[in-house]
Amino acid sequence: MNKRIDTVLFDLDGTLINTNELIISSFMHVMDHYYPDEYTREDVLQFMGPPLVDSFQALNPDKTEEMVNFYREYNFKVHDELVTAFDGVDETVKALHDRGIKMAIVSTKRHDMVVKGLKLMNLDQYFDVVIGLDDVTHAKPHPEPLNMALEALGSTADQAIMVGDNHHDIEGGHNAGTRTAGVAWTSKGREYLAGFKPDFMLEEMGDLLKIIEESGS
Repeated sequence: MNKRIDTVLFDLDGTLINTNELIISSFMHVMDHYYPDEYTREDVLQFMGPPLVDSFQALNPDKTEEMVNFYREYNFKVHDELVTAFDGVDETVKALHDRGIKMAIVSTKRHDMVVKGLKLMNLDQYFDVVIGLDDVTHAKPHPEPLNMALEALGSTADQAIMVGDNHHDIEGGHNAGTRTAGVAWTSKGREYLAGFKPDFMLEEMGDLLKIIEESGS
């Protein structure tokens, strides 16, 4: 029998806050500069999820750091203009908080940018634990960031669920031993994410409340 879920680990981008346009726009800014007319918006979807260094390293090892900095400068400048809310997230996170569910952010984004996004959407009040890319040695899908979050929360994997929009989130949950939930609003498409066999697929964020309510029974 599964233990009751008392802990939720959330990815941030594309899961709790809608940064899809921000990320696509930032990648296109880089591609249009370094590879004019070679990449479309559809082409850059493949880069969403992994750490920036990994994506640019695969493209151009000699200019990886330069491209990362070029991306980050633009991303920071247009962040507040392009980030929007997902329906039902604020209400669901507040409800989880009010019920005493322990929560953390586990992201492949830099810690300061995670906090920037949380503050913009007024979600920072609900998260005492934030694990960003620069807090760990190994990013998702390695279990290190999830384990770090669980330890900080005083939780165990068998009482936790990892919620995310990318295969790194689902595989990270599998590797850490948590239950997993994909979000159907992922930019890569519901079927793509379902292929990584999450335990649950959230059609809307509010579905998470029912999953937790029914867990452990």
